[in-house]
Amino acid sequence: MSDFPEEVFRAYDIRGLVDEQITQGFARALGRSFGARISAMGGKRCLVGYDARHSGPTLSQALAEGLAEQGLEVAQIGAVASPILYWAAHRDQGHGIMVTGSHNPAPYNGFKMVLGGASIHGATVSALREQMIDPPPALDGGRIIEEDWTGPYQADLLQRLNPLGRPIKVVVDAGNGMGGLALPLLTGMGAEVIGIHCEADGDFPNHHPDPTVEANLVELQACVRREQAAAGIAFDGDVDRIGVVDEFGTVIWGDLLTALFAKDILKQHPGATIIGEVKCSSALYDGIEALGGQAIMWKAGHSLIKGKMKETGALLAGEMSGHLFFADRYDGFDDAIYAAGRLLELLDRDARPLSAQIADFPRLASSPEIRRPVADEATKFALVEAATAYFRARGPVIDIDGVRVPFDGGWGLVRASNTQSILVLRFEAETRERLQQIQEEVEAVLDQLERRL
Repeated sequence: MSDFPEEVFRAYDIRGLVDEQITQGFARALGRSFGARISAMGGKRCLVGYDARHSGPTLSQALAEGLAEQGLEVAQIGAVASPILYWAAHRDQGHGIMVTGSHNPAPYNGFKMVLGGASIHGATVSALREQMIDPPPALDGGRIIEEDWTGPYQADLLQRLNPLGRPIKVVVDAGNGMGGLALPLLTGMGAEVIGIHCEADGDFPNHHPDPTVEANLVELQACVRREQAAAGIAFDGDVDRIGVVDEFGTVIWGDLLTALFAKDILKQHPGATIIGEVKCSSALYDGIEALGGQAIMWKAGHSLIKGKMKETGALLAGEMSGHLFFADRYDGFDDAIYAAGRLLELLDRDARPLSAQIADFPRLASSPEIRRPVADEATKFALVEAATAYFRARGPVIDIDGVRVPFDGGWGLVRASNTQSILVLRFEAETRERLQQIQEEVEAVLDQLERRL
């Protein structure tokens, strides 16, 4: 059982240290377990791709062998971005596994899984471990083949997106992940693209491909200003998250980026439903409502967001982390390459610079995500429960994912991390002074509650 450590089975995927936690034996066992799920649904095929990490080819081969041992035809689609695998699975039988460490450091790798057209999460992920421990019997008839889905994907997106009516210069920083695959699309639309670190290199020698960390955007910001570009675009390692800076190099976080796209979509689809997550700014929700849309606040996590989109028929969803989900003119999964194309369309249609377009929405004072360590998992959940009860006794709260507490002139959020023994805190207010007051009040309550546990 120690071959399959429980801690690598996370809320939305599997992730761990290569050779120590994630081995070829692990990948093969996962393939058999996941393959049994596909076979039980009557499926016959599964797609497998991998990102820039050095362990990707060997892990994907072991994974494919495990899948084939369940009688499946396994299509190896090579080094791709996660959205290419999602796109391909959507057009195939709906089953696929992406070998990716997401935004973890270079020594890590893992697996994102699509089953029956949906990203699996929660108990479905943890249940795979039980079947890995007690594997199903092997089945005959399996085989491994190679297929190219990258070319058809790029051709499809070029058809879906409108060519630019004027030259637009953008800078793209792929951070040596798979984001270089976006360049043919953006240049095909007619953009002048200046690429930074667009060669895939699993050592990530320049900076880590995580656009939610502002330090990783410094080179992009400088290049945008130097080249007088209209915008800068950064991708995470497997290209399901986007980071954007305006022509001055100012970061546009995921919630305001969602608001920008929501404004555009609501012009074409009045009254449409748009989803954000609990960490998003009030400017997003207020902006959607002011534009005549239906705003829904939901739990953080790409699998949960995609499920809510299907349930509600939402045309767009976005997270602070840069996951953007377009069901308007697209398939509803998080594809940062497609999002970059939609950004070019906005820059083309609106002659104003990106900074002016974002200025349509109020910029409130906000904190970054504050990560507060706690003793263990039990303490984490107990503290969130206690905080929810405390603030609920004093007035209305939003408790769909932790507790989001409205204050005069702002709000505070306390939620449990899905992956670590930490609390995630975030605060927003109309002024920096009010922000500090709210943060100090919430943190004082948490200190008091934690001492009582």
